[in-house]
Parts: sequence; C-alpha cells; structure tokens
Amino acid sequence: MIAMTRTEFSRKTLITLPNVLTYLRMATIPVIVVMLTLPTSPESQNAAFVLFLVASITDYFDGILARRHNLVTSVGKLLDPLADKLLTSAVMIMLIPHGKVPAWLVFLIIGRDITITGLRSIAASQGLIINASRTGKNKMISQTVGLSFLLLSIPAIQHLLDTVGMVFLWLSVVLSYWSARDYCRQFFRQAKRQDLQSD
Repeated sequence: MIAMTRTEFSRKTLITLPNVLTYLRMATIPVIVVMLTLPTSPESQNAAFVLFLVASITDYFDGILARRHNLVTSVGKLLDPLADKLLTSAVMIMLIPHGKVPAWLVFLIIGRDITITGLRSIAASQGLIINASRTGKNKMISQTVGLSFLLLSIPAIQHLLDTVGMVFLWLSVVLSYWSARDYCRQFFRQAKRQDLQSD
C-alpha cells in the first residue's frame, strides 16, 4: 500500500484538479451501470458510450495536469488506477447480460488485474516500487477502445462494431498477460536485489 504522511492526507491534496477529475470518473460508474441495466434501448447504450468515453478521457488529462503542474499526490497514485479498473470492470460486467462479452473472458481480465494489484501492494509494503509498464498502458488503451465499440449502438453496422470491439478486447487480454509477466519479473528482480543488499 502507498503510505501517506499527515501533510499528504489533507483537504488541499484531496481536492487538487487531477484528483477531482478522478472522483468524477468514479462518480460516472453507477450512472453507467444504471444505463446498461436490462432492458436497455439504443439511446441508453449510446448515452453510456458517451459517458464512458468522457470518463476515459479524464484519465488522460488528470495525469497530464498532475505532472505538468506538480500536483502528483499519494491519494492520486492510489485512486487513479483504482478508478480505471472499477470503470472498465463495471462496463465489462454490465455487457455480459447483453451478450457482448463472455463471462469467462471478463473473469480472465478482472482476475489478472486483482492479482497484479495485490502483487504491487505486497511490493510497496516492503518498500519496493513496481512501475507501470508501457505494455500495461497499451493494454488499458486497447481495453478502452474495445469497450467503446461494444457500447456504441448503431443497428445498421452493429455486427461490425461488436467485431472490432472484441478484436481490441482480445488484444487487451494478450497485452495484459504480457505485462503481468513484466510485473512479476520486476517483483522478483527487486526482491532478489533487496536480499543481496541485506546480506
């Protein structure tokens, strides 16, 4: 887990603009869930698509704002990836009853995320930092693109949209397990280095 000092955990750090964008992203999750609860209409699915797209874009901007204006906080480091995983997991789960995504595939994706989050938490508790990999970031991008296509409802080209969405989602699965291998390598490499230093 990420340790926070008393100074870091204050009202001032909690309400920085990047963190507010993260809170807003998290606030969209129950709204999207309601929009995708059966029975749905093309209008409600497209409204969920727009909201998901806007929420995903805030993830891009909050990172830029935090780095550019020196607003990186421990709260942000904790909540930002959590908000991403909650958002994408909620959408994938809600797409299961729509027949857009098989439940076993959702389990593979969410199970991997929980495992890697646990691994990084264990490492952090021992003072080891496992940095996010480029492959992991590409996984998130392909997952977002895939879910966007699956959410979009245009009956005339629905089959094409769903096919493209699943292609990107499968790409995200490949990238997610590839990046999981990188995270495991980092974890054991740093653990070994720490053992050598302590000897």
